[in-house]
Amino acid sequence: MNRYSRRNFVRDAAALGMGLGFTHVSLPAFASGSEATSGRIGIIGLDTSHSIAFTKALNAADAADKYKGFRVVAAYPRGSADIESSTKRIPGYIEDVKKLGVEIVDSIADLLKKVDFVLLETNDGRPHLEQGLEVMKAGKPLFIDKPVAGTLSDAIALYTLSEKLKVPFFSSSSLRYMESAQEAASGKVGKILGADCFSPATLEPTHPDLFWYGIHGVETLYTVMGTGCQSVTRTQTAGTEMVVGVWEDGRIGTFRGTRTGKHEYGGTAYGEKGPLTLGPYKGYDNLLDRIIAFFKTGELPIRPKETLEIYTFMEAADESKRKDGKAILLKDVYETHLKKANKIIQQLNLPS
Repeated sequence: MNRYSRRNFVRDAAALGMGLGFTHVSLPAFASGSEATSGRIGIIGLDTSHSIAFTKALNAADAADKYKGFRVVAAYPRGSADIESSTKRIPGYIEDVKKLGVEIVDSIADLLKKVDFVLLETNDGRPHLEQGLEVMKAGKPLFIDKPVAGTLSDAIALYTLSEKLKVPFFSSSSLRYMESAQEAASGKVGKILGADCFSPATLEPTHPDLFWYGIHGVETLYTVMGTGCQSVTRTQTAGTEMVVGVWEDGRIGTFRGTRTGKHEYGGTAYGEKGPLTLGPYKGYDNLLDRIIAFFKTGELPIRPKETLEIYTFMEAADESKRKDGKAILLKDVYETHLKKANKIIQQLNLPS
């Protein structure tokens, strides 16, 4: 089961040679395998509501037919050690999943002995590289919840290690699978000429500003615009973020992040046939559908190139902030963090 499809390999190998120069991240080609019809799922991190939502959907007595055979059987609850808003949830969430038949284990190593697939749900992105590597070394396909990592360098390292170890993973905000965003991406209003997207953008000092929560609106933006952003400028006030991206074909996409007023998710996609309102957001179910489909088939629903460009966009926004709103080239940001990622990987001393 631990396989990418050959079709996805051909598609992605070509795509990864374009754009920001993500040529070092490729996908291995190998023979197609049979589709999995069942699987024991483990969760790392009971410090996010996503863990509870996914477990309830999969372990319910009346679980949807599309989830049949896939069940959360074990969880390692610890994630962040120092983000109080996350750690305070753990005791309650432990009790919640135990009521759903989930065994609580003392380590990731113990978890990996009991499961076939992993949901890496730790709310804090900083441990994701270490945790994800442990899972990949065990050969278990995994989904890594947002943020994919605590730095762009770690994100690049994770995808490079996925290639090296031939263990697939993907990461996504659930906003990618909002119905209207998927309709826009599928051509409902013709070619997308531009987009304005918004989401809450609360800040967490341990993470790049937009990684923590702005990722939701940025992922919506990329869902409808696709890859190819060249430069970013950012304006920040106490309550608002405004990030303007210019794509290589001249299109403009914007992200507005909010920290005051009612928190909502949405935006507008501007198509050749007219504008399309993005929203409302209806929850996690569509993302869980893609996760289970990935566990069944091994086929990645999102190209690594796209996820890496999303995080490069957000890191470039931080660089623009540091430089008082100067336009920042994504290519330059990516190249800087690629060098850091290579050093990280070298320090791991993995066998060739």
